Amino acid sequence: MRRFLLLLIVIAVGAGVGLWITRPQTIEPERFANLSGDATKGEMVFWAGGCASCHVAPESTDKLVLAGGQSFVSDFGTFKAPNISTDSAGLGNWTLQNFANAMLEGTSPEGSHYYPAFPYGSYARMTDGDVADLWAFMQTLPADATPSEPHDLAFPFSIRASVGGWKLLFFGTDPVLDNPPSERGQYLVEALGHCAECHTPRNILGALETSRWMAGAPNPSGKGRIPGLTPTQLSWSASDIAYYLETGFTPDFDSAGGEMTDVIENMAKLPAEDRNAIADYVKALAPAE
Repeated sequence: MRRFLLLLIVIAVGAGVGLWITRPQTIEPERFANLSGDATKGEMVFWAGGCASCHVAPESTDKLVLAGGQSFVSDFGTFKAPNISTDSAGLGNWTLQNFANAMLEGTSPEGSHYYPAFPYGSYARMTDGDVADLWAFMQTLPADATPSEPHDLAFPFSIRASVGGWKLLFFGTDPVLDNPPSERGQYLVEALGHCAECHTPRNILGALETSRWMAGAPNPSGKGRIPGLTPTQLSWSASDIAYYLETGFTPDFDSAGGEMTDVIENMAKLPAEDRNAIADYVKALAPAE
């Protein structure tokens, strides 16, 4: 009996230590205290970040009403994009500090972990200035009172505290590509554009396999495969890639389809030099094994 009680104590202490180590993290308040943000600059961050692609309502044609509701199927269940409009049903009661915690730490205002279906693993590489500018722009967008829908996840993935362990293992902000052609291209691909979230395979726990960076991945919906962008798989020139990001047309006279049409719509709003920087980054990728 004494051994059993001792075992329970050890388990309880271990669980407590584990929860403490993997608790949701927040940034220091003073870090954003003097940042007000520029909404004009924030609009470009908004399009580069693809915010509308996930957070507009299904079938909506207004890319600035971020009512949420889209479904994203995964091996862990179905995630539902939340309302992030300026209504109280979305981010209406948030502060810049709350927003920064979500974008850079994956932590909610209530102090819980967000699931990494929200690509904060990439957004965590954003600059503080871009976070503040994006927040300023989002304050100009319409309010929508549509309630956010709950995720439909299987046990044990429905336990949010488990995300802390995932973060401990996989969450970081180190750059992936060594010696990129430009810092801007790396920033757009690895941070704002979060390209790898779709184009890189994942391990059994859903983390990106950086050793196979941008080498293509199964489509989470089960329909087809998301293509790789490494030289082994993509022979386009940098100008071909930049033109595709602007128009959606490929060198062999085909056009973008599926979710990529939203990406093209976003990328077309960026300056030409940004699309060129992304293209140069893609051409600098290592060949896939």
